[in-house]
Amino acid sequence: MNVRRRLIPTAVVTALGLAALSACSSASAGAGNTDKFDVVASFYPMQFLAEQIGGDHVNVTTLTEPGQEPHDLEISAKQTAQLQESDAVLYLKSLQPAVDKAVGQSEIKTKIDAATLTELENHGTAGHSHEGEEEHSEESESALDPHVWLDPVKYAEVAKGVGAAFEKADPDNAADYKTNTESLVKKLDELSTQYTDGLKNTKTKVFFTNHSAFAYLAERYGLTQESVTGVDPESEPSAARMKELQSEAKADGVTTVFYETLVSDKTAKTLADDAGLRTDVLDPLEGITDKSKGDDYFQVMQANLTALEKALGAK
Repeated sequence: MNVRRRLIPTAVVTALGLAALSACSSASAGAGNTDKFDVVASFYPMQFLAEQIGGDHVNVTTLTEPGQEPHDLEISAKQTAQLQESDAVLYLKSLQPAVDKAVGQSEIKTKIDAATLTELENHGTAGHSHEGEEEHSEESESALDPHVWLDPVKYAEVAKGVGAAFEKADPDNAADYKTNTESLVKKLDELSTQYTDGLKNTKTKVFFTNHSAFAYLAERYGLTQESVTGVDPESEPSAARMKELQSEAKADGVTTVFYETLVSDKTAKTLADDAGLRTDVLDPLEGITDKSKGDDYFQVMQANLTALEKALGAK
């Protein structure tokens, strides 16, 4: 939203809105040229921040459809146009190469890279490996783990940065953005306290996941994440790795192998069967679908906490 846009007659704005609606699918309806502050978010955790902080002042659309694996996203011509028409884009550099490229080529005025709003760490096997990432391999950020939203403390740091960027880009509504940001940060602080309390006294500190998305979360709450397949959620682990994990499960009192909603649970179930373990879902929150255990970030994070408490034997 800018001054120039406000001077357009209402009838024209309505026509523009209708044109945008007919041109886009329902998921990305009315992406740009609305009378609100138009924000394009790269995938769900960014969309959630934009909606929570922006409130009634923003029109948020997402590049990644619910249920779509975000890392494999290809940007359509329609989405590229959507980017150009928007007031701001909120994304996480190095997570989605196609988004990085589209944002780099766009002339959008406000580009908010969540990776610059908190400190990313190199967790070794914690990052994803997926098609299309090879072109990033020579860049240092490709070794950094992007899953900061699974740590409520880091996610709160990102939220503060997004709030400040919204205030600067749309000063007329700055006071509301500030209030909304403070409210969101408070909720994230409360969530972190629940995790700290819930995971303080457990029989074991080790949990197995299908792939390594939870390193920040594990680090924050004194846990150890062991990944079945390492960097690539689709790859098959070696027989040696499966044997190693079976031994570790015995030694560390591991009860559960976690898998996620958007990736096949086959490997997790194979290991669970071989080692006499349970399987359960630990959701990396890359998108909300009908299979998600909750309708938004907070509900799914609560479900994740419950699953971890059960698997780790919280006292």
